[in-house]
Amino acid sequence: MTRSLTPLALLGPYLRPHLGRLLAALAALLLAAGLVLLLGQGVARLIDEGLSAGSAPGLNNAAAFMAGVIALLALATALRFYLVTWLGERVAADLRAALYARVLDLSRADVETAAPGDLLSRMTNDVALLQALVGSAVSMGLRAALTAAGALVLLVLTSTKLALVVVAILPLVVGPLILFARRERRLSRAAQDRLADLAARAEEGLNALATVQAYGQEAAERRRFGAEVEQAVAAARRRIRNRATVLLLAILLGFGAITLALYVGAQDVIAGRMSGGQLSAFVFYAVLLASSGGTLSEIWGEVQRAAAAADRILEVLGRAPSLASPAAPAILPPPRGRIAFEGVRFRYPTRPESLALDGFDLRVAPGETVALVGPSGAGKSTVLQLLLRFYDPEAGRVTLEGMDIREASLSALRARFAYVPQEPVIFRASAAENIRYGRPEASDAEVEAAARAAAAHGFISALPQGYASPLGPRGVLLSGGQRQRIALARAILRDAPILLLDEATSALDAESEQAVQQGLERLSAGRTTLVVAHRLATIRRADRIVVMEAGRVLAEGTHEGLVAEGGLYARLAALQFRDPAPAG
Repeated sequence: MTRSLTPLALLGPYLRPHLGRLLAALAALLLAAGLVLLLGQGVARLIDEGLSAGSAPGLNNAAAFMAGVIALLALATALRFYLVTWLGERVAADLRAALYARVLDLSRADVETAAPGDLLSRMTNDVALLQALVGSAVSMGLRAALTAAGALVLLVLTSTKLALVVVAILPLVVGPLILFARRERRLSRAAQDRLADLAARAEEGLNALATVQAYGQEAAERRRFGAEVEQAVAAARRRIRNRATVLLLAILLGFGAITLALYVGAQDVIAGRMSGGQLSAFVFYAVLLASSGGTLSEIWGEVQRAAAAADRILEVLGRAPSLASPAAPAILPPPRGRIAFEGVRFRYPTRPESLALDGFDLRVAPGETVALVGPSGAGKSTVLQLLLRFYDPEAGRVTLEGMDIREASLSALRARFAYVPQEPVIFRASAAENIRYGRPEASDAEVEAAARAAAAHGFISALPQGYASPLGPRGVLLSGGQRQRIALARAILRDAPILLLDEATSALDAESEQAVQQGLERLSAGRTTLVVAHRLATIRRADRIVVMEAGRVLAEGTHEGLVAEGGLYARLAALQFRDPAPAG
């Protein structure tokens, strides 16, 4: 294996479990290659024992021999096709599963710096190239190589002189093919990168379709996407031009050699030094050799493309998550709900120029409900994301039950929380499955109880199949408020010691919000709750309100106390409640 093909070694672990099928496919391939070569002897017998001899029995025997070889060839080819195609499908499925599993292990920072569209392209387009390699290209290449080797041997046995003519021209055929094939992998990698960019652009446009249409930017998006398409086409065109040149040289030089050998052989037949059947068999083997060489040159291009795809896949499979559980995680103390942020400083990897939290300090007592308020960009949601350890702070520490959360396993840490994000996530599944995502083992009765607490039972019951109704991709069959209530029901069903709510009621109407607030108050009883809110009416009853600005704690206290103090909270309250802020 050359260095350039080393990435294809990643296929080994995925093929090893299917060694029996692989060996059966190889046996069928060997049989088929041998039978193809045997056809040349059948051609010779048809001419020499039948046509030239003028013998009907000889012709019948030769025809029967040919028919038997063809029947066996058909069976062996069909078996080979079935086995290698099955292997291609199986390997592709296992590779996609492995890639998806690896992506799920990556941190938020890892995924944000690698475009999701590019990751999807690796799971689809790049794996498809490896699937084609395993499912067809490798077997075709091996068959062509075996056929070419067998044809060359039979050429020598049939006529050494003519075989030397072919062999002498062979370097002229192979040399240019190797030269052009070297460019194939580089051009293939460039073409695949452009396809990944195209997928990323399409994903961005589809996710932002409402915004695109609302601002009348359809034409501009078409132009941007069209420019990406043209770049992908240009990269593909360079690769295709290289492949076309390879094929041109393979056919021109290969069949040119056959024509020359045929010319020399015809003179030997005229001179009586060779029979017509022998010349026919030689031509048959020479055509096999030339066509096999053309196939090999084409397959080599496929191999180079697959190697480039394997490179891109290995980049994901070999990428260690930047944030992971410690090698020997400590056991978290019993759940009480004590949280502390101590001198935390943090900036997002995608926004390294600005601090999201700057010397942030906060202590939350067990069972306390703390609300985080402040202007956009104050760092409120960042507090929840650090607590869930989606990111690690660059300075300071976050503790749970007095222990640095970096010392615990991620699964044990996150099991302590029920989280409702600012933008609720709805999966392509039924209403019940979406709610049960918070606790997969929950009963139907528990799912319904959670939905009632989140004021979601009414609209779910009205769906065509009730709780079994699919909600569509990203919950497109629901309104924004309904999606939020599904996400709330999921958190309620989770029944974790700590509840994290990031603008959890922002999309609800006043009546639904009141019903949900009552359910959340019941849920918050006896457990620690952190609430991020812009609507101050939803957090007036919080045990403590923490006012944040520029990643720091500006003030904290009760609603009444903060209003009385004046300052930022009082101004926000005045704007929302239309109450004049006290002077001070």
